Amino acid sequence: MSEHPPPTLDSPASIAAIYPHKGPQHFPVVLGQMEQRVQLVTTWGIEHGENVIEIGCGQGDCTVVLATAVGDAGHVIAIDPASLDYGSPYTLGQAQAHLRASPVGKRIDFVQADPREFLRGTTDKYTTAVLAQCIWYFSSPQTLSAILAALAPRVKRICLSEYALTASDPRAAPHVLAALTQASLECRKPTSESNIRTVLSPAALKAAASTAGLTLLKEETVVPPEGMLDGRWEVGAVLADDFETEVQESIQDERERAVVFAMRDAVRAARDALTVKEERVHTMDIWIATYATASYK
Repeated sequence: MSEHPPPTLDSPASIAAIYPHKGPQHFPVVLGQMEQRVQLVTTWGIEHGENVIEIGCGQGDCTVVLATAVGDAGHVIAIDPASLDYGSPYTLGQAQAHLRASPVGKRIDFVQADPREFLRGTTDKYTTAVLAQCIWYFSSPQTLSAILAALAPRVKRICLSEYALTASDPRAAPHVLAALTQASLECRKPTSESNIRTVLSPAALKAAASTAGLTLLKEETVVPPEGMLDGRWEVGAVLADDFETEVQESIQDERERAVVFAMRDAVRAARDALTVKEERVHTMDIWIATYATASYK
């Protein structure tokens, strides 16, 4: 069992301290992620004692914040279909094992399963379902629709967050372009293991929620914390030599290939237009929404 004291929402650093990280040099990276997840959980108003189901938990960065919010009287069941050896710098299996041994570990159950299959195999109900910046990992828009439809009879509310495809901070413009560039490549592959597989805007997400019979309670678009580095990582991935090789290998039509390369050039130009270039790339805006289901009282 970890010797760290129980974390609190008003101290993202206390949550980052129990999340796996590679020493002091890696701690600021984890802290930026925790600050953003606290931003989400606070906006959604997750309360002490809730029974939460999280879809697409990954390594558990939002899971640990949810477990902090629900307290000892609450519980989080965290679902992800990815292999336990997927992920970097820690795999899902390593990160989840670390969190199980943390001060909030008893509040969490990690389950490796397709969310739809998991929901078909249980009749359990929950107060809240959470999908925190996982939707772009889905293989198609229909996957989201199926998950929302399966969750709706089981929960009182569904909390969503995803990148907004807007840049309130001009430094985030390269990130918006990088996300669309990655998506333009990945949608041409039969299967994808990219971080960005299906790009859906907030308008498309709201349409899917409406089709599932959900009622929007509140929404807002926020600028993520300065320490959240996803924008820098995604821009770097698009401008890497490996990305160019993937385009050459995955896209045979020369016109389609030219579109992806033109978008990549736009990413580079947007990054180079910044005063300090890549070091100043910021993460794009994040859309946060809370929906009520028909069972909401």
